[in-house]
Amino acid sequence: MSLSSSTSVELDKLGIDHLTYKYLSNTIFSFGVMGTLRGFVIMIIGGSLVGFGARYTGGCTSGHAIIGLSNLQIQSLIAVVGFFIGGLRMVHLLFPIICS
Repeated sequence: MSLSSSTSVELDKLGIDHLTYKYLSNTIFSFGVMGTLRGFVIMIIGGSLVGFGARYTGGCTSGHAIIGLSNLQIQSLIAVVGFFIGGLRMVHLLFPIICS
């Protein structure tokens, strides 16, 4: 799969080596960062948000998306849409701040 040149330029601006790290920023997704204070804080905040979200919505993303939607549960549809919107917000608003 090939990326357009404009996408490659935007990824490079964010510090994302899309050939080596499979579209992950090496400023937050590398083994060297895990041992730093910044990496530790990101893991704690991320884990807390995932735990809060799973508790608040009554299940995890996979449970709602696979089981809940296959059973046509409206609360799972709402949760999955919320997860998707939250993910888009994260990528467009918070990800550039975290990577800088």
